[in-house]
Amino acid sequence: MMTIFTKIAKGEIPSYKVAENDDFYAFLDINPMTKGHTLVIPRNTEEDYIFHLDNKTYLGLMQFSKSVALAIEKAILCKRIAVTVMGLEVPHTHIHLVPIDKESDMNIANPKLKLSTEEMAEIAEKIRNEFIP
Repeated sequence: MMTIFTKIAKGEIPSYKVAENDDFYAFLDINPMTKGHTLVIPRNTEEDYIFHLDNKTYLGLMQFSKSVALAIEKAILCKRIAVTVMGLEVPHTHIHLVPIDKESDMNIANPKLKLSTEEMAEIAEKIRNEFIP
């Protein structure tokens, strides 16, 4: 059974894409903790636990995530890009890249931002324009 993230990466469900290649896909979280909160997923596996990925996929995911994080850093005014892997809500390995200014920005209990489709599209475009594979 395909996960929602697999359907997003295949274009079956719309998303605010920020970067992609043959192996990985990055898109804005629709319930962001901060502006620019991005999810990065592997395309070629539906493994739901990052430490069960084969080494090639794991290392590729980390390298791709770094490139995406550097693009976010240029596109969004912030002090850091926080990285977290929880993997409890969607059964598909994914990395959260979250622009932050302080530690409390990463508190998952914080209310999620409500951004318009226009704001989301603008943020995604800014990140895409900064992405260097």
